[in-house]
Amino acid sequence: MPSFEYSKFDGSKKFSPQSADQLFDKFSEFLMDYGDAVLESLNDWEDENPDVVEALIKQGYVSKDRDGTFSVTPKGLKRVENKALEALFQIQNKDKLGRHETEFRGPGQMKTEESKPYEYGDPVSNLNMHETLKNAIYRQGGGSPVSIHEEDLEIFDTEYQTSCATVVLIDMSGSMMRYGKYAAAKRVAMALQGLVRSRYQSDFLQIVGFYTYATAMTERDLLNSAPKQVSIFDPYVSMRIPLDQPPQFVPEHFTNIQAGLQFARRILKRQPAQNQQIICITDGEPTAHIEGREIVLLYPPAEKTARHTLNEVKRCASDGIQISSFALIEDYFYHGLVNFVEQMAIVSKGICATCNAQDMGNMVINSFVKGRKTKARV
Repeated sequence: MPSFEYSKFDGSKKFSPQSADQLFDKFSEFLMDYGDAVLESLNDWEDENPDVVEALIKQGYVSKDRDGTFSVTPKGLKRVENKALEALFQIQNKDKLGRHETEFRGPGQMKTEESKPYEYGDPVSNLNMHETLKNAIYRQGGGSPVSIHEEDLEIFDTEYQTSCATVVLIDMSGSMMRYGKYAAAKRVAMALQGLVRSRYQSDFLQIVGFYTYATAMTERDLLNSAPKQVSIFDPYVSMRIPLDQPPQFVPEHFTNIQAGLQFARRILKRQPAQNQQIICITDGEPTAHIEGREIVLLYPPAEKTARHTLNEVKRCASDGIQISSFALIEDYFYHGLVNFVEQMAIVSKGICATCNAQDMGNMVINSFVKGRKTKARV
């Protein structure tokens, strides 16, 4: 048993309450785990600890409307994204995150150590003065003053960089609540949003949650979201849900990867970026698919659902969209899930990986940064 020794408080170390920043960081951790249910608890906090809520509001992280509803402010959202990104950087010290580099040269933002002769239209701001002066001195054979001609000019070469349109698909099925999987996926998505805002301003990024249906999420929606609650517990399920006139009760906790891919493909079709990718994070085989104007729910996972989903994967690949799939394996090695994401990679000629929730961030960020390398004439 551990032993403890206590000494009399002498007043030398004053009690220091948490700052509003620290309070909000702790509060946002609960938001990641439980979604907007935590915002509702601020009403109880306001009664029991009014100073805490007042500090969050005064610092500009939380706001309260006339109806008494609390929400996270844009300042708070930005802090959550930045903290998530910092956490991933700490994990990923070995890799330097840059922009979407490609293997060929052209106008871009990243200078290389190499230089080339100036050509009409090249930016003079990239002038390599050392090589330019050396060329001029060599041409005129020494002496002063040094006369620089156009043929002496050399400029630093640059890496051609592409903009990229990305849709991140996050599984919101009921099983994602276990082992902190959904909270980890949210942190990665928030980090990606912070990364795009700070380093890839020309990129397009959209988060889409998929469950029985699929829906686009804003930054605020993502922060406030949680997996869908399991609403039926039958060991065998076979249901058809009409999309045009759905019944009053629809179990939403199923895994409809096809709907997510279909939604993502429609979003990317409207984007002009040549490089387009879908990053899919899931913890289970698909248990729902679309047939005509119906959603079909099948559990246990059925080959029919897998076939419809893989057909949508093929459509995405035909549109030139790269798909990266990440299968979350926590408590056991789920062969069905692993086999399915491998089939997705084969059909799409993309990549797949199995990982646990804690290791996922490093893999997803690497996949996003790498993007799709497409050669083009500059």
